[in-house]
Amino acid sequence: MLDRLRLPFVVEVPTIDETPHGGEPPSGTAIRLAERKARAVAARYPDALIIGCDQVLELGGQHLGKPGTRAKALQQIQAMQGHVVLYHSALVLLNAETGGLQRDNVVTTVRFRKLPPDQIERYLDADNPFDIAGAVKAEGLGIALMASARSTDPTAIIGLPLIALTRMLIAEDVEIP
Repeated sequence: MLDRLRLPFVVEVPTIDETPHGGEPPSGTAIRLAERKARAVAARYPDALIIGCDQVLELGGQHLGKPGTRAKALQQIQAMQGHVVLYHSALVLLNAETGGLQRDNVVTTVRFRKLPPDQIERYLDADNPFDIAGAVKAEGLGIALMASARSTDPTAIIGLPLIALTRMLIAEDVEIP
């Protein structure tokens, strides 16, 4: 997705504990994890702008994390059917040189369709969404599970809100081609 902004970048995936803290709202978890990811790589890039992002889904006030297994993915998708789910797409831009930090949480409101069991099974076979929050890859076949999606940033549902990122980069005097 960063290719769309036509800026040079390096991707590094930090390993952090993504467990929600007790009593922490999903939006807070997403922002905290995005910041932890950015800070985890900042020491290796002391003169860089570091982008950290994380996505947490919320169903009825509860976190929906990465299922890890097919059984949990099936359970999550069944629970979302016919309901509204909030996608909290958190973004942090850390200026490693100055310590400056910008944060945003772009929320996408998604209503899921009611689905026949065989469609869910076919989806799980096709996308293997076991390492994605809520087990739904919006950039893949998961989009077919949705009845509607509303957001101020259409890229947020895929996990990196490019409109918010562009605003942050401009605030850091980065020229976007």
